[in-house]
Amino acid sequence: MAFYRDVLGFDVRLDVGGGTMRWITVGPPNQPDTAIVLHPPGVGNDVTDEEREVLQRLIAKGSYFGVNLSTDDLDATFAAIEAAGADIVQEPMEQDWGARDAAVRDPAGNMIRIQANPEETH
Repeated sequence: MAFYRDVLGFDVRLDVGGGTMRWITVGPPNQPDTAIVLHPPGVGNDVTDEEREVLQRLIAKGSYFGVNLSTDDLDATFAAIEAAGADIVQEPMEQDWGARDAAVRDPAGNMIRIQANPEETH
């Protein structure tokens, strides 16, 4: 939660439950209809220990889910996230498909890609 609140500047909207059944909803302050739900992987009675282990390996690898964000100033956003000690996956760069983006991992290992808004100039 601290990464999303303190590093990305998201609002904490809900903090529900406790232990393995706790989930937290966060979102950008200027987008009240956008929410990201944070919870432990494989929560629930219908997930086996083996499946939970597979999910944890996929998350650690960066292959399971992820969040795509956009910003008006990719370089400043990236610098602030890097200064906060985030796990850097890719520094800001131009992609072959025309987007300019960067990638980091949150403390749980989830991939976060941050794209420059199309209006950003360089």
